[in-house]
Amino acid sequence: MEEFRKMRRFKQQLSDKDAETVLRRCTNGILAVYGDNDYPYAVPISYIYSEGKIYMHSALAGHKLDGIRRNPKVSFCVVDKDQIVPEEFTTYFRSVIAFGKARIITDLEEMRIPHNLLCEKYCPNQTQDELEAEFKKGAHHMLYIEITIEHMSGKQARELIPPMHK
Repeated sequence: MEEFRKMRRFKQQLSDKDAETVLRRCTNGILAVYGDNDYPYAVPISYIYSEGKIYMHSALAGHKLDGIRRNPKVSFCVVDKDQIVPEEFTTYFRSVIAFGKARIITDLEEMRIPHNLLCEKYCPNQTQDELEAEFKKGAHHMLYIEITIEHMSGKQARELIPPMHK
């Protein structure tokens, strides 16, 4: 397992449990992959977090897939809070960044797991029949990306830390 940097401002670090809560709560994040000409490529994307993994759907081709194929190491960042407080010259923030290895899922049966998880989060009022029809309609035009998290850290503004934990 690779070594990851320790957070410099450790008092502002979220617990693993709180970081997972943020990942469950947020609806979009930024996926960063190894891009063209050695530039990082970061793209906003909807996702689902479940049991130490992040899932997202994708078209069958594109910049992010090319980057993952070149190097499966990725990072994924979500911003849970971003409140500008001008009178204090600061921002009250909370964010999480995850590092892991991405895997491209193309097997139709294996795609059902992330498909169902995404539908539970983003389409909670649809019937199972509607969700199944949508899967059958789109399954041959998409794939899923699974990120297995190897390291995760969350950080928040010190103003958001409960007084007893400062």
